[in-house]
Amino acid sequence: MSTQINIYEAAHKGDYNTVVERVTEDNTLLTQPDNNKRILLHWAALSGNVELVKFLIELHSPIDPLDDTETTPLILSASAGKLNIVDILIKNNTNVNHKNEHGHSSLQYACSKGWVEVAKILLDNKADINIADLRGATPLHRAASKGNLEVVKLLLEYNTLQIDYRDYYGNSALHLACEEDRADEAKLLVQKGADINLTNKEKQTPLQLCTRQLAAALLALIKQ
Repeated sequence: MSTQINIYEAAHKGDYNTVVERVTEDNTLLTQPDNNKRILLHWAALSGNVELVKFLIELHSPIDPLDDTETTPLILSASAGKLNIVDILIKNNTNVNHKNEHGHSSLQYACSKGWVEVAKILLDNKADINIADLRGATPLHRAASKGNLEVVKLLLEYNTLQIDYRDYYGNSALHLACEEDRADEAKLLVQKGADINLTNKEKQTPLQLCTRQLAAALLALIKQ
């Protein structure tokens, strides 16, 4: 067990030489899971070490192994902002729309964390822009509520985006931007056609969730 723990730690640190040596000695380590059901590729993807990830893939490591939360290496690397790793995994036919046990995809994590370039490469490789988690939240919901303006701008460039998509609670991205007082994001959404009169399950419109100052600014945009 100690050997296994050490090799997972080595992969997480991006220790290429240690992992190569151990796997060369015992290739069963390639697919052997740790206590979290993660294999070496999970940890290597998090490390950001391109050569290590390539080495494991060349030895035919599974591309989309699931850990104990049904998370893949792509989801981990996207969440950590490891653009080069995301690119490698995509080129090796990873499932860009896989969801973990919470219904979160790689694109949702990238948008939530504000990784614009990661989000772009995912979108350019057929990631579902309107993919929803178990609460019905899409990448736009996450980006708008977190105040990730550049990600919101990116998402709005795609004509497949459903700007008024409502989550389980009936909230649109504009509702959440208003509730979190994300003024720039809310203004941009309104400028791009988000519905200020849409009601959630509590019968509230985005304007009712705004500060007075933001509500006034949004109404002024509508009147322009």
